[in-house]
Amino acid sequence: KLGFVVIDEQHKFGVMQRDLSMKKGEMPDTLVMTATPIPRSLALTIYGDMDISLLKEKPKGREEVLTYWVGEEKREQVYDFLRREIKEGRQAFIVYPRIDKDNSLGLLSVTEMYQKLGKEVFPDLKLGVLHGRMKPEEKKNAMEFFRNKEYDILVSTTVVEVGIDVPNATVMFVEHAERFGLAQLHQLRGRIGRGKHASYCILMADVKTDEAMERLDAMAETDDGFKLAEKDLDIRGPGEFLGTRQSGLPEIRFGNIVKDFDIMEEAREEAFKLVEEDPNLKDEHNAGIKQNIIERFRGKIEI
Repeated sequence: KLGFVVIDEQHKFGVMQRDLSMKKGEMPDTLVMTATPIPRSLALTIYGDMDISLLKEKPKGREEVLTYWVGEEKREQVYDFLRREIKEGRQAFIVYPRIDKDNSLGLLSVTEMYQKLGKEVFPDLKLGVLHGRMKPEEKKNAMEFFRNKEYDILVSTTVVEVGIDVPNATVMFVEHAERFGLAQLHQLRGRIGRGKHASYCILMADVKTDEAMERLDAMAETDDGFKLAEKDLDIRGPGEFLGTRQSGLPEIRFGNIVKDFDIMEEAREEAFKLVEEDPNLKDEHNAGIKQNIIERFRGKIEI
């Protein structure tokens, strides 16, 4: 007798996973939530049959997070900045894309850098480590120690991108930032700026593609998640509207879903009116519409 489904952090779930959870009852009411904004144009397309609420205001008293992206040549300056913030009583995250070293990729990892930072860079500071292969109790303890200021720096993978609230942490330093998507970088940035102190997100990157440059420039230009979502959509493409692929150009184009929002909104209103008047498209005037839908979406929807 499932009557109500809440899907939190919906961007973490695949299309089929979300669909399966909503089929476990007989038409249960469904609330889908995320702090990673979906472009309003894409939301209108994918969730056109849902009411959409946007909470765009920051909690009272939150300071702006200043974001910079830098190259390897700025490493020592970044380390000096982290040290100054910690001297002021603040804390910092340092995030890496991998748990273990992989020589073939040439990426820094959590395990190797936790040792190096502790011995060579910040030997006088207290460092903690956190990654997905640790036991649940170990992860819980690491976060508790950090939250209680027993660690100055938490060296981590992206496991910290959701559900972490440490108001005293004011620096998010992301290594190999070019390897992360805009949504993930925005989520990581959301781990800081949660207290009364000014906060800083520093993205260190080895930029080799125009796409990576666009992502990092966007992060430095705005902390508006909705603008970033539109930019992400513009860079990656929206994926399939009625399929499971969630990036890349769609198989069927409906104009430009970033720039044509007004006409999409008008079309949605017209579609709702049509379905209300003729839900099965049986009227002879609507036969052409029905046939067009069948041909366009054959195998993707039931008609």
